[in-house]
Amino acid sequence: MDVYGLIGNPVGHSLSPPMHEAGYEALGLDARYVTFEPDADAAAAAIEGGADLGVAGLNVTVPFKRDVLEAVDPAPLAERIGAVNTVDYGPVRAGEADRPHGHNTDAAGVTRALAHHDVAIDGRDALVVGAGGAGRAAAFALADAGATVHVANRTPGRAVELAEAVPGATGGGLDDLAERVAAADLLVNATSVGMEAPEETPVPAAHLHGDLAVLDAVYAPIETRLLREAADAGATTVDGAWMLLFQGVEAFEVWTGETAPVDAMNAALRAELE
Repeated sequence: MDVYGLIGNPVGHSLSPPMHEAGYEALGLDARYVTFEPDADAAAAAIEGGADLGVAGLNVTVPFKRDVLEAVDPAPLAERIGAVNTVDYGPVRAGEADRPHGHNTDAAGVTRALAHHDVAIDGRDALVVGAGGAGRAAAFALADAGATVHVANRTPGRAVELAEAVPGATGGGLDDLAERVAAADLLVNATSVGMEAPEETPVPAAHLHGDLAVLDAVYAPIETRLLREAADAGATTVDGAWMLLFQGVEAFEVWTGETAPVDAMNAALRAELE
């Protein structure tokens, strides 16, 4: 049996176990997905210990995505983003490497979610609201896929710092949000606004328009105020569960080498969110 899992703190709320186990069941794989909560200063040690325990792969969530960089050989994209959310022990188990490989599948979560909804990225103007972990993954993913990216953040300096690392990107505050949204083809909310307070939105309804595609990284609730008001404006909307799904799908494929059963994993995920 192959053991996969998730490290983070806390992880009790995670939707990854049912999503991944639905994938294993659909393909008839002898595998299980479990969760671990290392101490705050033990993330790198947990990654190193995984090899000794015979773990096949681990997802990594907050607050450890940066901490585990020192314990893996990061893929180029993960190194550029500065965060790892998927650890693959396959090369170690095969005797091909001393350390597991580290990937960032959050970026693929963005691009594959948009592709699933037939939203083009190449040549488009993209606005990413938020410069935290999700914002970094979104900005790099969209720029690498051919979009021109602007990062807007409540603290302008963080947006500018991120933009300086992303090819062709610009960054700034929220004071010109109306103009930025008006000029955008793609809008990604990479903040948590709308999660704990569902009546809140990162972008006022008056700014939204029908030529937008809007991806909200928030997945609980599935229909946020931003998405509801974007749909009312005629925009294409993509809820955060799609981003969550496809980052998991990407990890599943990295670990197993199989084409992930997207429909089965999506059904399991949405059953948990209902």
